[in-house]
Amino acid sequence: MEFIPEDIQQYVEEHSDQESALLSKLNRETHQKVLMPRMLSGHLQGRVLSMITHMMRPQRILEIGTYTGYSAICLAEGLAEDGVLITLDKNEEVEEMVRGYFNEAGLTDKIDYRIGDAMSLIPDIEGPFDLVFIDADKKNYLNYFNLVLEKVRIGGFIIADNVLWSGKVVQTAKKIDTDTQAILDFNRSVQDDDRVENVLLPIRDGLMVVRRKQ
Repeated sequence: MEFIPEDIQQYVEEHSDQESALLSKLNRETHQKVLMPRMLSGHLQGRVLSMITHMMRPQRILEIGTYTGYSAICLAEGLAEDGVLITLDKNEEVEEMVRGYFNEAGLTDKIDYRIGDAMSLIPDIEGPFDLVFIDADKKNYLNYFNLVLEKVRIGGFIIADNVLWSGKVVQTAKKIDTDTQAILDFNRSVQDDDRVENVLLPIRDGLMVVRRKQ
């Protein structure tokens, strides 16, 4: 996930708002207790997500892939006063931990945390959404995009994480694994979709920012 020199990364983080004490605690506990802690959004990406929602002041956000709740807390920071964030994840093992942090953050009234398979849950969730954040299993990225696009209001946004996939998207001379191919298919489909406009930001592992035009 490291695409810029370590000293530049450190400088960027030093000149961005620091994560809160609660987020720092969640970051540490995730690394201590949960498998694959690199899945956590982390300091810089968390501040980017928070800044985006502060600019938008969204009423409704859908997050696909809660993990330990770090990104949900960051996204919820910029919600409108009466806004709500629905976040979906299938991992029951960290549910108690996640709900504990949502409660500690004072967000239990703003975050609707649902456990289950997102492909099954999304069709029954009513839009419109101002923002959708996709950060779940890569094989379903394009499926998630297709399921949620019509639920995003015109002018609303979809953000997808990990779209550079540790640089594997440009290592096409090597044998391509299924997750890398799924990301390549997603990126190409978004690029070719006339209903949206998009920009791929090389932040952390890559953020695809998509705006629905029609």
